[in-house]
Amino acid sequence: MTRMIFVNLPVTDLARAKAFYEALGLTNNAQFSDDNSACMVLSETIHVMLLTHAKWSTFTSRPIPPATSSEVMLAISCESREAVDRMNEAAAAHGGQADINPKQDLGFLYNRNLADPDGHVWEAMWMDMAAAGGATD
Repeated sequence: MTRMIFVNLPVTDLARAKAFYEALGLTNNAQFSDDNSACMVLSETIHVMLLTHAKWSTFTSRPIPPATSSEVMLAISCESREAVDRMNEAAAAHGGQADINPKQDLGFLYNRNLADPDGHVWEAMWMDMAAAGGATD
């Protein structure tokens, strides 16, 4: 069985969050979505579960941190530097915030950090594995 990851995120406005992630290129899996959650598909093995605060509270009693805090930074690989830039532009145009940290360009590695409308931090990154000394596919 192929292992999968489901990133669960509490959101204040489900429709807004869903539109934001669709603008970044994720698609909604209606089979696992309802009025309180949306399953957004990044790849066959990576899904982002957007959960209203009410739904989130059924999974944990721990408080939701404020949007201004950083609890985790989730890195997403992109196929090119231009794709990294497009993701940041889409974030800024759809209620998120681009470049919440300084852009990083190490030649073989390029990344920009963005935040969704609820403050969840994502790192859009591109890496040239050959230049980094790693194997390529």
